[in-house]
Amino acid sequence: MTTQNRTENPDPELPRGRSLPVTDVSLVVLIGSSGSGKSTFARRHFRPTEVVSSDFCRGLVADDENDQSASADAFDVLHYIVGKRLAAGRRTVVDATNVQAEARRQLITIARDHDVLPIAIVLDVPEGVCAERNRTRPDRQLPAHVIPRQQRELRRSLRGLEREGFRKVHVLRGEAEIEAAGIRTEKRYNDLRHLTGPFDIVGDIHGCRSELETLLTTLGYRLERDGQGRPVDAVHPQGRTAVFVGDLVDRGPDSPGVLRLVMGMVGAGHAVCVPGNHENKLGRWMDGRKVTVSYGLQESIDQLAEETEEFRAEVRAFMRGLVSHYLLDEGRLVVCHAGLPEKYHGRNSGRVRSHALYGDTTGETDEYGLPVRYPWAEEYRGKALVVYGHTPVPSASFLNNTICLDTGCVFGGSLTALRYPERELVSVPAEQEWYAPVRPMRTDAPGAREGRPLDLADVAGRRVVETAHHGRVAVREENAAAALEVMSRFALDPRLLAYLPPTMAPVATSRREGYLEHPEDAFAGYRASGVRQVVCEEKHMGSRAVVLLARDGAALEKRFGVDGPGAIWTRTGRAFLDGTELTGAVLDRLRTAAERAGLFEELATDWLLLDAELMPWSLKAVELLRRQYAAVGAAAGSALPQVIAALTAGEARGLPLAGLTARQRQRAADAEAFTAAYRRYCWPTEGLTGLRLAPFQVLAAEGSNLATRPHDQHLAWIDRLVEADDPAAPILQRTGRLLVDTADEDSVAAGVAWWEELTAAGGEGMVVKPLASLVRGDGRRSEEADEGTGPDGTRDDERGGAGAAVPAGGRLVQPGVKVRGREYLRIIYGPDYTEHLGQLRQRSLGHKRSLALREYALGLEALDRLAAGEPLWRVHEAVFAVLALESEPVDPRL
Repeated sequence: MTTQNRTENPDPELPRGRSLPVTDVSLVVLIGSSGSGKSTFARRHFRPTEVVSSDFCRGLVADDENDQSASADAFDVLHYIVGKRLAAGRRTVVDATNVQAEARRQLITIARDHDVLPIAIVLDVPEGVCAERNRTRPDRQLPAHVIPRQQRELRRSLRGLEREGFRKVHVLRGEAEIEAAGIRTEKRYNDLRHLTGPFDIVGDIHGCRSELETLLTTLGYRLERDGQGRPVDAVHPQGRTAVFVGDLVDRGPDSPGVLRLVMGMVGAGHAVCVPGNHENKLGRWMDGRKVTVSYGLQESIDQLAEETEEFRAEVRAFMRGLVSHYLLDEGRLVVCHAGLPEKYHGRNSGRVRSHALYGDTTGETDEYGLPVRYPWAEEYRGKALVVYGHTPVPSASFLNNTICLDTGCVFGGSLTALRYPERELVSVPAEQEWYAPVRPMRTDAPGAREGRPLDLADVAGRRVVETAHHGRVAVREENAAAALEVMSRFALDPRLLAYLPPTMAPVATSRREGYLEHPEDAFAGYRASGVRQVVCEEKHMGSRAVVLLARDGAALEKRFGVDGPGAIWTRTGRAFLDGTELTGAVLDRLRTAAERAGLFEELATDWLLLDAELMPWSLKAVELLRRQYAAVGAAAGSALPQVIAALTAGEARGLPLAGLTARQRQRAADAEAFTAAYRRYCWPTEGLTGLRLAPFQVLAAEGSNLATRPHDQHLAWIDRLVEADDPAAPILQRTGRLLVDTADEDSVAAGVAWWEELTAAGGEGMVVKPLASLVRGDGRRSEEADEGTGPDGTRDDERGGAGAAVPAGGRLVQPGVKVRGREYLRIIYGPDYTEHLGQLRQRSLGHKRSLALREYALGLEALDRLAAGEPLWRVHEAVFAVLALESEPVDPRL
């Protein structure tokens, strides 16, 4: 039961007493002599998990709650537990006497270390009552001098608790007042998580009232004016809320006008505002405190001198009430003036306020004598978007899920707002340079570059990645280490690796005579999962390739921070082609085709991410072919003819070798079929000659995850792309396809016949996919699926995310299953695999299918984050997890 639901007067016979406000995230220190009722009070008003008792900790270390010799160790444990809870943002109540100043000092230090408010609740009970209560406790008999000493220490403490650092002090005197008291949980002042927007967040204004009016009207607000024509409020017809990041005043021509408008909007509930360092300084000057008049403060002083005393009083009250930062939209948005690391979000302390107002510095000064700001945003890894200002930048841009909106309006730049959640920037130019800057606006300021897109701490160790489509996906530490080896030694520039394709699950094992895989099992499996429309796509004789295609040289720089035409990489993130010349030639051809096909315009993008097959297989796997497949074929071709000749000669002399000879002849035929099978995947290439690229899916474009679109739409795009290729020397290849209705016997038969036709002509086989692309089942698993005969035989203990909630709509259905032909499987399982089908049918598919689903979900997560404009480290988190899962032990033949 939460404290909000606890009654303030649990005993109806007692008079209703005081309701003590206690902040939701705080350290509550109970203070009182032994026997004053602290433990009873704690049990009545707080959750059991919120209370940390010194007696309990003494029992932990000594098996005896009354063993005073263990007190030092017990309080070490107590302080450790308190620190861990406060670090996690949990309200914590310390149940101990706490009558000594040193004991309280340690707790206040812990609260400050974790930037939470320390609150004291004093239970002041007469000495005689405490003594009587202790006499009636058989488990505790205190010496006679203990309670009087504690009472004296309590009396000495009462007047100085606030000076010690307690932000709130509640003193309850006497048994009746304690019994009648209640607790009222208060939200932190900075907690506006219930406000979900939409918001228009406005950068530093610095007295530029006219530009603010222009920006608000551009954003769609309707200005309201007083009798003198001055703007005093602004209302958005769609109910949007303005949010101001501070620095409303100083330097510019009309700070009072800005204050009048912003205060009116805040007062009417149409805006919220956080303070800037300039409001902080102006407010201190208005309160009569000594400040250095500099950095434009004089302009505000002079302008306010012309206003009424009533208005100046309103300004003072407004600035006193400003809160350092706000959590908005369920904690997904943080607004402050100078930026705020995640550990300070929602916290309350002087340190937090100082960082929110001024930021942090390196301790150095630049050539202009100004402090060098610490680049906290480059290291930011928080989930909340942090929007701030303070440091002028030429243009606003996202940096690791942060954005600086101070675009130097007062210095002749522009006034910028961020529409949230749309993440759309709206700017209006300054009418003139109102104030000469001390230093030029920095082109390398936060927001101008992606920062540190990939850091070891982002990927090292055991990881759990939250995905929208498959819950939590775990990555083991050893798998992460293997992926790190690949990423650091062999992979492309990680800024380009926005996606890695998932492994493909094989179709359920066939029971049909002479077959290990057959399409009828794919159709039956999808039908059992409720998928009626599937598309069968021919499986090309090459290797999986991901293509990042730029429309021009600047396209990738804007989103990925890397110049160039694009890249082509393998399933493990390595550059597919040797040398940049051939890669550039392929990308040039693809770019020309995309331009002719109109894909850039249709998708409103300057770059495309494609999933494709690059052929021939020998282009990437030549060493594998030479050392493994060719060696097997050559050995069989050399040895078996001699064996057969010797056996034939023995037969001619009358030896009973007919059966053995027939067996060796069959082995020779199998070896010949094996050699013919792999040779179909090999042919010579020179430059673009002989090279073939078969795109089959458009994964993403600027602002869009396209991977969840229906497959027929993808194939239509690809057809246009292939048709736009150079007809004189085409390198793009169409992907054959056939739509199948899994509930229609004739349609299923047509799908089987098409597969047989493809494989009889030497093709590898086909991939069967739900036409709708992303499909969910009802979350139930049939016995058939558990036996591995359906398209999804995943078990929780195999997914790496055991216990994770299944997203709404049920479990993911396999995005595709491969159905390989009989002859192609010779390459995989060996020349004579058909003689061992009984054993091969015992293959376990569960882990492979689990792997395919997890990698698919991670791929979609990466694309979702890329489309949402999230920082590249967030995209890489999911991409790296795919690479890590690839090192899980699984039968490579599957």
